[in-house]
Amino acid sequence: MASLKGLRVYMAEGDHLPSEVFPPASPRKYWTRRGIAEWLLARLGEDTATLVGIDHGFSFPLRYFEVHHLAPDWHEFLDDFQRHWPTDEDIYVEFVRDGIRGNGAARMGNSRWRRLTEERSGGAKSVFHFDVQGSVAKSTHAGIPWLRYIRDQLGKRVHFWPFDGWDVPAGHSAIAEAYPALWSRNFAVEDRTPDQHDAFSIAAWLSHADRNDRLAACLNPDLTPPERAVAQVEGWILGVSGLICASNESTKSVTRFERGAKLRVFKAVRTPR
Repeated sequence: MASLKGLRVYMAEGDHLPSEVFPPASPRKYWTRRGIAEWLLARLGEDTATLVGIDHGFSFPLRYFEVHHLAPDWHEFLDDFQRHWPTDEDIYVEFVRDGIRGNGAARMGNSRWRRLTEERSGGAKSVFHFDVQGSVAKSTHAGIPWLRYIRDQLGKRVHFWPFDGWDVPAGHSAIAEAYPALWSRNFAVEDRTPDQHDAFSIAAWLSHADRNDRLAACLNPDLTPPERAVAQVEGWILGVSGLICASNESTKSVTRFERGAKLRVFKAVRTPR
């Protein structure tokens, strides 16, 4: 499994600014996806309610499900996708794209297909838009099987938002899709690389939103019932839609994450593998 410079982890606790979490000492200088998955399993197994923001797509546009005759169920999608794109078995995305491993040809998408949340975000690219600057297609295809791995290991102890519901049960940890471009301009870059700053920004914004009681509004975006039904299949980017969520003004909503909760973020790789 490759050690990748773009994989970054930042964690914020309480009122403290996020700090970078480095991989355990080893010949590998940077994190691997397996290493991050194992680290998350350990952290999410603790008693403290934790919110994890991950910078890649968690699911695909509804059109993908229609074309491949799949049930509109995210958990079934995870199993089906991993069978065709087994990137949690130390297989590179390019190996699957080139037909060397897996069966990616049977589960391809079109770069013109976009999720509702990508359309609403104003800038997020399609999860099928490979080989362009700012694309998350590769990290999405590499990362989704690791979401399945975490789900299979932890079961109901972790809430995958919004697939498991829009409301996170009190005391539960949750994993949500994040898009750093929504927030990164709000924070000074200082001496961080672009990958580090993206991860820092997600952790910093989530921590700030939690302390100012805006996180609950973000977890319940202003969507119609039909839109919510689509989003529970396609996924939703935390912070997209909902003027209250995006505002700098505090709301009276009460977040379900206790004060001092550990807010952790996994910055998905965007560099070639």
